[in-house]
Amino acid sequence: MIRKLLKDKVALVSMTIIFITVLLGIFAPVVAPNDPMETRIIQKYASPDREFPLGTDHLGRCQLSRLLHGIRPTIFLSLLTTVCTITLGGLVGMIAGYSKGWLDEIIMRAVDVMLSFPSQVMVLAVVGMLGVGMRNVVIATIAIKWAWYARMIRSCVKRHTHQNYVNYAKAVGASQSFIIINHLIPAVLSEIVMLASLDMGWVMISISTLSFLGLGIQPPAPEWGAMLSEAKNALMTHPTQMLGPGIALVLVVSSFNMLGDSLRDALDPKEG
Repeated sequence: MIRKLLKDKVALVSMTIIFITVLLGIFAPVVAPNDPMETRIIQKYASPDREFPLGTDHLGRCQLSRLLHGIRPTIFLSLLTTVCTITLGGLVGMIAGYSKGWLDEIIMRAVDVMLSFPSQVMVLAVVGMLGVGMRNVVIATIAIKWAWYARMIRSCVKRHTHQNYVNYAKAVGASQSFIIINHLIPAVLSEIVMLASLDMGWVMISISTLSFLGLGIQPPAPEWGAMLSEAKNALMTHPTQMLGPGIALVLVVSSFNMLGDSLRDALDPKEG
């Protein structure tokens, strides 16, 4: 799989963009030229120069500094949400896939109920009940998306449960926990990574959308969706305000989606 990815130029470009973006987010306090929260009303909507490479916003804050500091909530919170969702959905899917009878039936009926509602509408409903704030956005996203992972991972586990190496482990008396930890989890791990990379883009869009609507990260904290929300008020007079966060969001989300496509092709046995 790794050899296929190294030969895939799209995958290499996507991984490079993601890696550089994550590094910029980690070292944002060092790389950012200014304090992202400092306001300079006299210098509002300033043109790009050496002090403000991307200009300033309606409060005179450095756009580049806010863009760099916005990487952390946009990408890192999306990563945290994805990891928590995979953990919950993977555990439920593993139990449903390995078990038989009534337990599998109950779990899958609950999954069907969760998947019967549009994801974004359900997230908005949960955030509306819990209240605005990034913590509630993360909780709402995990509460809605786990069912999707549970169904996908259950299918993967069902497919591997009847393989010869699993049947041999059962025949020699291996415990169920041993089979799950040493055989089933490694077997589905690569597919989980592929699903996660495809879903990261959706989670980023979801978090940014809620921040754009005022339900996620609250001003004046820098976040790409919140920056787009502030920029929309000056769309007719200063349309360039939307370029920075808009291009950044499209670029990173597209990179995760293309990386997910490359991982799917690399894992396809027909391509081998």
